[in-house]
Amino acid sequence: MKKEFNVVIEKDSEGYLVASVPELHGCHTQARSLDQLLERTKEVIELCLEEYGPTEEPNEFVGIQKVAVEG
Repeated sequence: MKKEFNVVIEKDSEGYLVASVPELHGCHTQARSLDQLLERTKEVIELCLEEYGPTEEPNEFVGIQKVAVEG
């Protein structure tokens, strides 16, 4: 049975693409290219599911919003 996950992808200050899966605690990876990142993301999701098991009720993706604060 296939399961879909929302993945947040950002670019860090050194140019690496960083993927995180909010639904799975500690599930993140990085790579230089998007193709490599997506491959690694699938691998890390499988590892997280193997280690911690599936989440019971996934969160519904609503959106991403930038918020500015002083500091």
